[in-house]
Amino acid sequence: MRKIILGLAVSLDGFIEGPNGEYDWCFTDQDYGMTDFFKRIDSLFIGRRSYELLLKLGDNTIPGFPKLNEYVFSTTLKEVKPGVTLINGDTKEIVEKIKNEPGKDIWLFGGANLTSSLLNLGLVDEMSLAVHPIILGSGKPLFSDIKNRIPLNLIDTKTYSTGLVNLVYRFND
Repeated sequence: MRKIILGLAVSLDGFIEGPNGEYDWCFTDQDYGMTDFFKRIDSLFIGRRSYELLLKLGDNTIPGFPKLNEYVFSTTLKEVKPGVTLINGDTKEIVEKIKNEPGKDIWLFGGANLTSSLLNLGLVDEMSLAVHPIILGSGKPLFSDIKNRIPLNLIDTKTYSTGLVNLVYRFND
């Protein structure tokens, strides 16, 4: 079965965006393990707001960003660009079906609402957080509306010369 991997940049104080939606604090000066991560995945789960942000960026997204099967989760969008799948039904049923299809792992890229929803449904298998050495003070928190405690097992860490620390956790069964 394919795994869903939450993979995000986060500030030391737990924000995934600054107070004005900015992400200019994210390091882009080196690979930070993204090349190896991209080898593991072939699909992308993304919420509406993150999808619309990526549309605005066009081809100027993440360096080395491979062509992925994109799934956009939205109850308000009526259409998405060609080649992208719009998900607006029973999230648990649809995600479980996708996880059981052949393929590589799935990157849960964003947003906070989709992340909370999939965590609360117990559908996320791993979490890879690139913790940046910055305190934003406010912004969009990574975790909100989590219904229950979620125990984790630390399975890997990597520290970079810039002070960024990548933490990889597996969710307990």
